[in-house]
Amino acid sequence: MAAGEFSRLFVSHWRELRSQLQSHDEEVLINGRSLALSSVIASARYGQYATISDDTLHLSSQSAQQVHRKSQDEEPYYGRKSHAVPPGLHCGVLSGDTGFENSRVSSTFSSSIPLSDPIESTSMPESWVRAAMLIRLNSLAHGSSGVRPVLLDRLLQLLNLDIVPRIPLRGSISASGDPSPLSYIGGVMQGKPAVQAWVGDRIQGGRRLVPGDEALHYAELKQMNIRASEGLAIVNGTAVSAGITSLALHEAICLAAVTQVLTAMSVEALCGADESFNSFFSYVRPHSGQAECAANLRGFLVGSRLTVEVANPEGSNGQDRYAIRTAPQWIGPVLEDLLLAHSQLRLEINSATDNPLVDPSGKILHGGNFQAKSVTSAVEKVRQSCQSLGQILFAQCTELMNPATSKGLAPNLIVDEPSQSSMWQGTDILIAALQSELGFLSNPVGSHVQFAAMGTQAVNSLALISGRYTLTAVDVLTQLAAAHLVALCQALDLRALHIQFLYALAPKFKALTRRCLNECLGDVSPGSEGSGAEIAYDLWVKLSEHINRSTQMDSGLRYGTAMDFLQTRLLREVPPSQQALEAVQRWNTDCVNEALETDRAVKARYLSSPDATPVLGAASRRMYLYVRGTLEIPFFGEEYMRVAEWDDSTSRTSKYKYRSMGAMISAVYEAMRNGALYSAVVECFDQG
Repeated sequence: MAAGEFSRLFVSHWRELRSQLQSHDEEVLINGRSLALSSVIASARYGQYATISDDTLHLSSQSAQQVHRKSQDEEPYYGRKSHAVPPGLHCGVLSGDTGFENSRVSSTFSSSIPLSDPIESTSMPESWVRAAMLIRLNSLAHGSSGVRPVLLDRLLQLLNLDIVPRIPLRGSISASGDPSPLSYIGGVMQGKPAVQAWVGDRIQGGRRLVPGDEALHYAELKQMNIRASEGLAIVNGTAVSAGITSLALHEAICLAAVTQVLTAMSVEALCGADESFNSFFSYVRPHSGQAECAANLRGFLVGSRLTVEVANPEGSNGQDRYAIRTAPQWIGPVLEDLLLAHSQLRLEINSATDNPLVDPSGKILHGGNFQAKSVTSAVEKVRQSCQSLGQILFAQCTELMNPATSKGLAPNLIVDEPSQSSMWQGTDILIAALQSELGFLSNPVGSHVQFAAMGTQAVNSLALISGRYTLTAVDVLTQLAAAHLVALCQALDLRALHIQFLYALAPKFKALTRRCLNECLGDVSPGSEGSGAEIAYDLWVKLSEHINRSTQMDSGLRYGTAMDFLQTRLLREVPPSQQALEAVQRWNTDCVNEALETDRAVKARYLSSPDATPVLGAASRRMYLYVRGTLEIPFFGEEYMRVAEWDDSTSRTSKYKYRSMGAMISAVYEAMRNGALYSAVVECFDQG
């Protein structure tokens, strides 16, 4: 499949990443011109080693020699007298283990409990810093910055040895790039005791913060001197903003793919019509994203027994609601935005973004390549895309849980009696909270520019701030998508359970109906007009429709109300006699009892071995098997949760892997955050 441009990007990006992680010998090649998003993720998130080509080192050496000659000739240029990373840039707030004790703090307040984690609340996560280090290395390797190969080697060594500078979370307006955050990287490169770095074995849990000089000693590296302009070359650039945006874009691309798969699952869970995704709609309105999303949904739904071909606008259910009917028109523009953001970011991470720059002739040029507005443009689209994706997932999920919109699903997706359970109501509230937060986070950041540097930086991109909030939005959307996926699997099981119930009840109901008609009318020939079989079939259709519309009732009332409705219809078909009335009343009671008994038996059998795959489309089947099989998240009711929440998991035979709804949602969330779940999503796009 993967025919559209976004789908090709998603699949190729994921394959590249998986290939890099599976190959123990493959390293990220740094040459300043061909760094891929997948390589940034492989290095930043998974610790992939990097290497610099000999040609790149040679080009860097030539550029450095040109700058050095001009420095010797005392030719004026910006940064000529700068022989270090400017110490004034180490101005960010870092709380927690700073290595400094304040003995003058009053003992009354010194033991206060922090409002948040002291380190995490003021420090960038290590993955952010690793992404920034890789991109800064690639930018300097472009050969236009005038830095010596030894600087490239030092930054490469820190990256490969997993020595990660501690950088303040805040303090950059991304105007002349991100000089303050980058200065902490430069400080560790030099071995300054004033800055800190994370060192130690990550797998064994031996990570610890040490001063910059100790970090170099740990790595058996010597402190180094910096030549003229090299300090500025290290700190002037967009690498931190671009690194954070790379991490956010990777997640957003995956989430946009997941959203399409979850939408297909929602169409099935809501028994929607695949007519909405007919290619003619995109033919007469040929937006590329819309056409691609519709094509993907058609492919995902192949083989489904839950969807209908054509919606009946005059029927009881009418046309599908907008959350599934207009999905291509809603998701399509998001795909286009993410493609543009990827294009912008791919250029940015393969560009020289410092000041000044050295052209091939050796001329030193002063300009503004460090203004990160292109990064802001990309990352704002990513964050607003998260809100749009969240909105459609939220709408789909709430429709599943509401019996007025779910086309026959139980209220709150319960397995038990409605009066005795509201199991999924908490999840309904959870996704409302998450989507509300996404709505707030989608507000633009780039419009909140303030004057800085005494007006020199009167325009500044705020790319780093925007990137930070975008990663927050990505995290919130991931939680929402995880909750929706767990809810969808529950809904699909309920559909499969209901189909089995109808399949089991139908012959019993029809037999009871024919017996009643025979008692009232005598033996009726099956082929005669108004035969018992025809009447039984007509009543069965009406019964199915009625119980589909009354899922908010407990079973006894639900089936009793439905049979009372049918009794009135059946009385029209039989003679107006006392014998017929008594026969119809017996039929009513017998059918209610049979429905209740069948309901109990089928439910017990299905709960013991749930399997919705026979009725699912291609994509839903893969995701259902991943959730139910790989993650072992069960189809459950009140009884499961009542026992599970008190299970201490000490028994080897314990069948309660998850002891709360939150634990199930968290398992899906973690599978998305570490990337494992996306392998199943890629298979959905690869099918056919």
